[in-house]
Amino acid sequence: MAKEAPQRSCLGCRSVKDKAELLRFVLAPDRTLVPDLLAKLPGRGAYTCLKAGCLRQALVRKQFQRAFKGEVTMAPADEMVRLVAERMLGHIENYLALANKAGKVVSGTDTVLDSLRRQTAGLILLAEDTAPESARRVRDLAERIGIPCHSLASKDRLGELLGKEMRSVVAVLHGSFVAVLLHEITRFRNFFDEGGAL
Repeated sequence: MAKEAPQRSCLGCRSVKDKAELLRFVLAPDRTLVPDLLAKLPGRGAYTCLKAGCLRQALVRKQFQRAFKGEVTMAPADEMVRLVAERMLGHIENYLALANKAGKVVSGTDTVLDSLRRQTAGLILLAEDTAPESARRVRDLAERIGIPCHSLASKDRLGELLGKEMRSVVAVLHGSFVAVLLHEITRFRNFFDEGGAL
């Protein structure tokens, strides 16, 4: 018989979910609240849904103090939400850089369009400041053949992650990095009640 996944309650909305679906927090030795995005840090954990709104509720209602039975040093709600979002984005950027080192990334509008036509692309990332016409061409083709397409960072930042000049569009080629990146992007988008900035 399959073992049931452990479950925990969200400190914000009180709903019960599998631990893997929640955002874990732990206390540093000085009792500072630390987001544990990979759920690997030692110590007792407290959880919220992967939603900025639930995290804000838990902070405002002092639920972390109750969960950890005592004083907890923590940033203001907006700052903590921003910190979690930045760390999530950092994970996406790290995986993209790793995919690039593994030779699983191509960039540049023509090269990416070619990878879509040859069906070697598994995920498309567009810089947020890509020219609308270029972005439309890539999005339209990706949509037609069913390849996910998301906006991420600026052209400067995309280029920096790949060790190149500015890049407006990137394709992650089929392989294990596609699933990992899509998982992290979904988590990031779900964190924001209105869909987030990605």
